[in-house]
Amino acid sequence: MDFQAPNTLAEQIANFMAERIMTGQIRPGERIQEAKLAGELNVSRASVKEALYTLERWHLVDITPRKGAAATQLDAEHAAELYDVYMHLLLMLVARLCERWQEKHREPMLAAVAHVVELAKQPSANITAVVEASFGVMDACCEVVGNPYLTEALSNFKPAVSRAYYLSADRYRQGLKHTGQFFTQLPAAVLSRDSHAAQGLIREFAEHQQALIQQALTGKP
Repeated sequence: MDFQAPNTLAEQIANFMAERIMTGQIRPGERIQEAKLAGELNVSRASVKEALYTLERWHLVDITPRKGAAATQLDAEHAAELYDVYMHLLLMLVARLCERWQEKHREPMLAAVAHVVELAKQPSANITAVVEASFGVMDACCEVVGNPYLTEALSNFKPAVSRAYYLSADRYRQGLKHTGQFFTQLPAAVLSRDSHAAQGLIREFAEHQQALIQQALTGKP
């Protein structure tokens, strides 16, 4: 990705840096120097500082007083903690979804789910595309639920979760059949307003994904 100065400069800097962190160009724990980055991108330090606060909100950067910013750690322990919180947000989302969906929401939700299932079953599935389509389902559910605080919290987790998937892409690819099965089963539980069943599917799927990522980060079979 080549950097291009946009209208919303700080946000674009954040997106540019997020990609570098997610793809491993900036390693976990590596310091990010404001002055150096501002010079590299030919932008002000104030814009860089604002971008770093955005990256901190996205769980990609830790900012420590008097020490500055560094890419967040991503080992098996940190991945477990990340996914634990993310899973509980998803459990809350699907519980509210079972309560609040209306008939007008049926087709858009099913279309978003069908897109993931189609991508996941392709022989040479594009992991990035599958993950983005999965987030598309989450976004569609957030729109139905209509809780701005929950939507913001889940949105802020997207970059960190994407980073975990990117760094464990080969292991995640092995679990695509499981991903397809999950998205095939979930709509029936939601449309029947069976919150218990829907939450059970979410929990099992999230724990399975967490295990895949931890295995990839530890190198265990």
